[in-house]
Amino acid sequence: MKILPIHLDLFALIIFLGVAQGIFLGIFFLTGERARSVSNRCLGWFNLALAAISGEIFLNYTNYTFRLLWTGDFAEPFNFVLGPLFYFFAYSRLWKKLPRHWIWHMLPFAIWLINAVTWFYQPIEFKYNSYIDSQHPELAYIHADSYLDEDFTGLRRYINQMTLFSCLVYAILALITLWKSGRNKSTVHQVSGLTSLRLLSGLFALVPILIIIVKPQFYRDVGDYLLATYVSVTIYVTSFLVMRGSDFLRNEPAKEPVVMEPELPVEPKKKYEKSALSEEVEEAVLAKLARLLETGKPYLESDLSLPKLAERLNTSPHNLSQLLNDRLGQTFFDWLATHRIAEAQRLLNDPLTTNLKIDEIAERVGYNSPSAFHTAFKRLTNQTPAQYRESAAIRSAGLSTTESQASSRSARTS
Repeated sequence: MKILPIHLDLFALIIFLGVAQGIFLGIFFLTGERARSVSNRCLGWFNLALAAISGEIFLNYTNYTFRLLWTGDFAEPFNFVLGPLFYFFAYSRLWKKLPRHWIWHMLPFAIWLINAVTWFYQPIEFKYNSYIDSQHPELAYIHADSYLDEDFTGLRRYINQMTLFSCLVYAILALITLWKSGRNKSTVHQVSGLTSLRLLSGLFALVPILIIIVKPQFYRDVGDYLLATYVSVTIYVTSFLVMRGSDFLRNEPAKEPVVMEPELPVEPKKKYEKSALSEEVEEAVLAKLARLLETGKPYLESDLSLPKLAERLNTSPHNLSQLLNDRLGQTFFDWLATHRIAEAQRLLNDPLTTNLKIDEIAERVGYNSPSAFHTAFKRLTNQTPAQYRESAAIRSAGLSTTESQASSRSARTS
């Protein structure tokens, strides 16, 4: 067997760093509190699948596969999870749950995983021939006897076409889901990072287009390094969006603890005297806040902070905090919890959302932690969410019974 020297260049470096970053993102989204979100889990597995596919391309492109022939085509089954996982991510990011019958979308992956046994369990000479056939057609084949039939489905020769079809179908499904959510104003208000989701959907939609452009220009899989480079760029963009949404590097004032402290009675006039804002400016900011609450529901955004809200109202975080304290008698976190819990009560009362779990409602109203949601709900309503839902159901049943009896009495009187 002829072995070629290791080939390293700028493309190899970009792909290698993309693989490392993809593994990091996958672990990041699949651990800690982040893993409680179904959309985060989908994004985590999606990035790990990207890393596996790019990792195989890296080995092929750099000729490391000559030294690791047992890894040949190890990531091929993951071609059939990229599309479904990204669609699941977009769908669950918008609707907080997986689509119905989602397991059936994984059937092609399961079939290809079984089919992969027929080329995983082969002699090393067979894998050498497979590698040079796809990456180095200039080299001569060697004699090899296979242990098993290489492809029991008879479809492996169409792997590129099937990958293209899968990515295209699921990219369209993700874009349709985004379009439908854009027409539903209540959904838009409940989803933070919608612009980032649209950007990632656009980047994924380019994958089938690039496959159509790149594949015909090269023999077999020789041009895959270009696709892997694009995948690395997509992973870098995802990392940037994650860092941009983080509060870690922001120079923000320390957040006030969520503690209800007894308020001392103070004359309104003295409050205004201490305020850095005039009464007219305060009224203007309050009016802006009221309009913002009417046109959207910013408190449902899980990453809403005092500086972010102040920026939307064209004021400073300090002035907004003082305004909420003086005019509404609440800290920012009390104000945030009050609106979120009111929305949760509406969802718990609404017959259309009775199928939602308590944790799903917590996520919908902006809480990343179910325990934080339960604590705030109990503090503001003196009931747990489950107790409130039960009492709401009892009230609803009692009202229905009362209306039915009144209708019967009316009918007898007539």
